[in-house]
Amino acid sequence: MQLPNLLNQPTLMQTYQWITDPVGFMESSAQTYPDLFSAQLIGFEHGAVFVQHPQALQTIVMNERRLFPALGKENRIVEPMVGSQSIIMLDGDRHKRQRQLMLPPFHGERLKAYGQLIIQLAQAAFARVPWNQPFTARRVTQEISLEVILQSVFGLQSGERYQQLKRLLTSVSNQFESPWKASALFLPVLQQDWGKWSLWGQFLQQRSQIDQLLYTEIAERRAHPDPERIDILSLLIAARDEDGNPMTDQELRDELMTLLLAGNETTATAIAWSLYWVHALPEVQARVLQELRELENADPIAKTRLPYLTAVCQETLRIYPVGMLMFPRIVQEATELLGYPLEPDTVLMGCIYLLHQRPDLYPEPKQFKPERFLERQFSPYEYMPFGGGVRRCIGEALAMMELKLVVAEILSTYEMALADSRPETPRRRGITLGQSRGVRLKIVGQRQQATPPVPDVAIA
Repeated sequence: MQLPNLLNQPTLMQTYQWITDPVGFMESSAQTYPDLFSAQLIGFEHGAVFVQHPQALQTIVMNERRLFPALGKENRIVEPMVGSQSIIMLDGDRHKRQRQLMLPPFHGERLKAYGQLIIQLAQAAFARVPWNQPFTARRVTQEISLEVILQSVFGLQSGERYQQLKRLLTSVSNQFESPWKASALFLPVLQQDWGKWSLWGQFLQQRSQIDQLLYTEIAERRAHPDPERIDILSLLIAARDEDGNPMTDQELRDELMTLLLAGNETTATAIAWSLYWVHALPEVQARVLQELRELENADPIAKTRLPYLTAVCQETLRIYPVGMLMFPRIVQEATELLGYPLEPDTVLMGCIYLLHQRPDLYPEPKQFKPERFLERQFSPYEYMPFGGGVRRCIGEALAMMELKLVVAEILSTYEMALADSRPETPRRRGITLGQSRGVRLKIVGQRQQATPPVPDVAIA
């Protein structure tokens, strides 16, 4: 198969670079081929074309049903975590049906109901952080995000099952946190079950325990339905498709794991990045605080509509998007993209990271400048941190609300400072882009009354 702008390094070397240093791999490739390039990676039989030109991305998304569909089988890297019935793994009518069932809980009044919960969970998490001691912000934001998932999605707040799920989900989320551990997701040869002494064996054991807890919870909810519950699991159990059919137990389980992967990991990382930038750049912090002080209405939804706070969160997702790539698209018939011929079965990877680093769209792309989102309206093909088309992230609205509310609440409550003078840099975390050190901060004071710190609790 002929691929456009094919990199000339050996497949093993390209795969190694992609796993261990995805930012370096993408940026060095884009220096030679700024609009699209092709890579030979293990796991892609015919290679993959990385696309970072907005016009080309628009062409892909607008023709995704006929020419460039996103086939679930190409997302096999995440199947061990989310399951075969996840919306990520489905195609065509099955994908459409599942998406229609899942969308309602993430919009409208139901979404607003989660606002105060997010604020309370952020307050509780940071109240346990000791003052004047360095802590890793990513671990605290992961705690907040996981609690949001457990309470708003799973509908659990206490009890033995809640505690077991919290422990297991945290462990699974951290299972592939480094590039070396993440290599097990990319290289099937490493997916060997050698019991608790192997990384994959530990993952399978924990996954089995999570499954047992989730299926028990689903069975109890089906046996004792409560129309007053507004958690997403309850809403999904009650949902019916056009033929009046509910989701199966496996579909529910797989969608819960999908929401965990897409909602917990990504949001926790984005919040940590935002906290880094507002403390690395005093002028940005001062402007956010001024906007918060001028807000007369303390309603959570009012905070999410603040222009500069919104711009800060948008720039956070622009400069280091947690999701580096769109879902793979597969060329269905011979065609062209930006004048390059493409053969059927070619895999196209919309490269969100490189799109967001284009200097023709974002002058000085390495600089954190929220003002760019106040001065210009970017198209859905120039700025796409949540992907695009029929595969656009379902939880986008909830994620953005959580990001804004946590940053606003913590920044207006605590005075914090960076505890590490070195610039924070991006590093692979599983299939996402996280931080190399997790953002080291320390609380040095408070701006408004907060829950007193617990001095003997350490969050590393």
